[in-house]
Amino acid sequence: MASSTSIAPSYFASTSLHHFPSNLNSSRISFPLKNGSYKLPKQPALTLKAFSSPESKAAVVTKDTWEKSILNSDSPVLVEFYASWCGPCTMVHRIIDDIAEEYAGKLNCFVLNTDNDFPIAEDYEIKAVPVVLLFKNGEKRESVVGTMPKDFYIAAIERVLKS
Repeated sequence: MASSTSIAPSYFASTSLHHFPSNLNSSRISFPLKNGSYKLPKQPALTLKAFSSPESKAAVVTKDTWEKSILNSDSPVLVEFYASWCGPCTMVHRIIDDIAEEYAGKLNCFVLNTDNDFPIAEDYEIKAVPVVLLFKNGEKRESVVGTMPKDFYIAAIERVLKS
């Protein structure tokens, strides 16, 4: 028969909670042990760096630059609508960066943050991100909704370039 161990409520009543200091760099932290306590050695200040990818090859477009960069462009234009909190958008960013490099001189690539420029997304009925729209002569010609393989984007681009 298996044995069980029970802990009396008085054990918890006698155990105090230890809170970490709000400024970990200026205090020493100690942990209570049965036979005394253990103090962590004082450490130098922590520096955290946010991960960031190299500069995007697609330029940022905003509501202020939309008309000039997209609607009045002499070249076909690709615009990725994204949000900073969107995980799948990160994958699409990589694809768009590759496309921007491969189609340099034939296609202008841009990204638009829908959180910052919601009116533009609303004008094009963007309900979810990522969405890639392709424009030629100021008119929307193609769209790719969601995260798709690079071939989907290339096929849409080729259709727009040939039209």
